[in-house]
Amino acid sequence: MKAADNIRILSAAMVEKAKSGHPGGAMGGADYIHILFSEFLNYDPNDRSWANRDRFFLDPGHMSPMLYSILALTGTFNMEDLSNFRQWSSCTPGHPEKDLDRGVENTSGPLGQGHTMAVGAAITERFLSARFGEWMTHKIYTFISDGGVQEEISQGAGRIAGYLGLNNLIMFYDSNDIQLSTETSAVTIEDTAKKYEAWGWAVKTIDGQNHDEIRAALKEANAEKEKPFLIIGKTIMGKGAVKTDGSTFERQVSTHGQPLGAAGADFGATVKKLGGDPENPFVIFPEVAEYYAKVNAEKAAFVAERKSEQSIWEAKHPEQAAKLKTFFSNQAPNFDFSAIVQKANNASRASSATVLGEFAGKVENMIVMSADLANSDKTDGFLKKTTAFAKGDFSGSFFQAGVSELTMAAIANGMALHGGVIPVCGTFFVFSDYMKPAVRLAALMELPVKYVWTHDAFRVGEDGPTHQPVEQEAQIRLMEKLKNHKGENSMLVIRPADAEETTVAWQMALENVKTPTALILSRQNITNLPGSTYEQALQSMKGAYIVEKDTPKVDVVLVANGSEVSTLVEGAKLLREKKGLKVQIISVPSEGLFRNQPKAYQDEVLLPGTPKFGLTAGLPVNLEGLVGADGIVAGLDHFGYSAPYDVLDQQFGFTGEAVFDKVVAMLK
Repeated sequence: MKAADNIRILSAAMVEKAKSGHPGGAMGGADYIHILFSEFLNYDPNDRSWANRDRFFLDPGHMSPMLYSILALTGTFNMEDLSNFRQWSSCTPGHPEKDLDRGVENTSGPLGQGHTMAVGAAITERFLSARFGEWMTHKIYTFISDGGVQEEISQGAGRIAGYLGLNNLIMFYDSNDIQLSTETSAVTIEDTAKKYEAWGWAVKTIDGQNHDEIRAALKEANAEKEKPFLIIGKTIMGKGAVKTDGSTFERQVSTHGQPLGAAGADFGATVKKLGGDPENPFVIFPEVAEYYAKVNAEKAAFVAERKSEQSIWEAKHPEQAAKLKTFFSNQAPNFDFSAIVQKANNASRASSATVLGEFAGKVENMIVMSADLANSDKTDGFLKKTTAFAKGDFSGSFFQAGVSELTMAAIANGMALHGGVIPVCGTFFVFSDYMKPAVRLAALMELPVKYVWTHDAFRVGEDGPTHQPVEQEAQIRLMEKLKNHKGENSMLVIRPADAEETTVAWQMALENVKTPTALILSRQNITNLPGSTYEQALQSMKGAYIVEKDTPKVDVVLVANGSEVSTLVEGAKLLREKKGLKVQIISVPSEGLFRNQPKAYQDEVLLPGTPKFGLTAGLPVNLEGLVGADGIVAGLDHFGYSAPYDVLDQQFGFTGEAVFDKVVAMLK
């Protein structure tokens, strides 16, 4: 109990000093987190990124004081770190950010995503163990709150974990019946235990403050062989909080999101009651420090034994050992993209399927998934050469996520966070809207997830405006402009213009191990660009390149990406034949990459001062930064309509004739 009270004091003190944060939940969860880290969680005190460590995924990021406090006890944070909670340049932000060296496994905050990422990590552990043996098995622990249970994403996570029988997944539900602005009873009457049991989980309800019950539940969970395990811990919000007169201030809504003093409790009296010094609360009690020193020594001895077992396995299986090392190297696998034979004039989703079919069985740590659209987004090019995961069978490499795009994207993040695999997830581009919260976290954590977004424009056709992306490219392109903590583009976004560009787009995606990559692909066939070859398409690695150039002096530069580039080629032919104009056509699959090129190259492609015409199937803003004041962009300012795609091309002005008319009018 002394250690748990130490966590309570540190958590409350961090929030009190910062005058901002969430102390109540951290104080209530202190008992569980202490027992988990000291007695069950296997980690290497000297190497927090040890591949076979147990993982701990925190879902309620607002409970970061609890996480920082327990990690301080284990030695990765010091008292200065904790006292600088939520301050500029601090390593203890208000919600955790991925920091493996200090034991922080995931960025959490948007409730529901943390435990869903844990599902992805659990799938990855089973995938790797199926290939290399149960000697490397480990557990995935996660911690969820009332808010995470209520977020819709929890339904997808619970369904999938139960269906796949992820017996390596153990989740603690911090059920304190208090939310940020109300008691839980004001918003729900569901029976959480029965819900998870219906999904195929084993469930046990305990007193979340009772160490013996916590310990017994974790032992039972670790012994479970068939199902993921949910421990519902009935905890006390603000455990130990008191008023000035010493009366209790527990179970108060106000302590969820306010410092104790601002909430109505007495911070000093609370610290004193818990055994600390109100004048100096940032202290690890000597007996607690001594205890955790012993804990770390025991963990180190355990890890040494596990690493010895691994060494024996490596000696017996040198080829497998080399492969496993490669999987965890975070380096792009060697692959000969030049050998891929593409069918000309194909839809880029079909060209993508050709590449994925080549990956299957060759990029052995790739996991491809789809939100019930494999036969439409053409990720089935991969599936046809492998099998889908099923309960107890992770020998294949495909994950049928069902109709749950956000869940799928968060699971992909968890796979990347675990390490050792390359996650690829596919769906229609319009449904990237559902995925955006997880895509944002992937960018924040610099996770190399690959997104296959097909049916990229109004040319989805008869399905109508609900399925026709218009504003989506503009939204995703913003991620190209957003910088990560390293000052680099937070995401690579590529919309290839033909079959060969699609091959190179996949090459860029596979080689990008620093950030997420989005491939935006067409439903309809696209005419190959003039002289299209793999070698020509390699120029797209610069983000933009010249497809055609007339000499000696260019009269107009035509700018597009994706299927609109071939439309510009049609228009350019008319401009030459009817008006004698000299034309330069450029394909810009990734403006983000292009803007990282030397200015001389950018000027060579864009020809500053030369009139420009941009064509985009989305909002004009997609190309306005490239066209600038030198011309105009023709795009859409409305939703799509239901009709065959070639009819929509005619009606919306996406034909060679329309390009001719608009360019001539612009030049006049």
